[in-house]
Amino acid sequence: MDVRIDASWKKALEAEWDKEYFKRLTDFVRSQYATRMVYPPASQIFAAFDACPFDKVKVVILGQDPYPGAGQANGLSFSVNPGVDLPRSLRNIYKEIETDLQCQPPADGDLSRWARQGVLLLNATLTVNAGAPASHQNQGWEDFTDAAIRALATGREGIVYILWGAYAQRKGAIIDRERNCVITSPHPSPLSASRGFFGSRPFSRANQYLVAHGETPINWCE
Repeated sequence: MDVRIDASWKKALEAEWDKEYFKRLTDFVRSQYATRMVYPPASQIFAAFDACPFDKVKVVILGQDPYPGAGQANGLSFSVNPGVDLPRSLRNIYKEIETDLQCQPPADGDLSRWARQGVLLLNATLTVNAGAPASHQNQGWEDFTDAAIRALATGREGIVYILWGAYAQRKGAIIDRERNCVITSPHPSPLSASRGFFGSRPFSRANQYLVAHGETPINWCE
């Protein structure tokens, strides 16, 4: 099956393309885009992979599914395009950046600047119907993104995995803690941020690990 995705990820995930679940998923996604308003735009479904090639990944931040509001989702977890109001979870992420790193957070919600530095901003589900959160869950995306995490877990080491909330932590259970750094906390959602997300300092902790392993730290304030 011909999938338009970054070449390094296409190779890393080559075992998935001809599996039955992926064929069913492809049919489902195509039917949804043909009959409904679906986010992100079809050209950005694999934006997280395109922006951060397999061999460049330093940090993985797991989200659940794309924002379902008009103009919000751009294929990167927690990210929105410039000019779009910051979603509440992203506002809280920026608050934590400010207190953790004592710097001004980015001026807009476009996190592609992180992706270009090696941050894989991966949602568990890569598409969603407008106004209907979780509407594309349990259609096969979770199998696909599990495969991406497994590919990193087996083919790479020294990666920082930032897992916010129980969902991401369950999905990251396969990660080898001996060969990688796993940072967990409650989700930055307004419902849970005050229960341990604030003060968890994931950004400085990630950078400390990267520097200790000979990697350039991420400029989270860029």
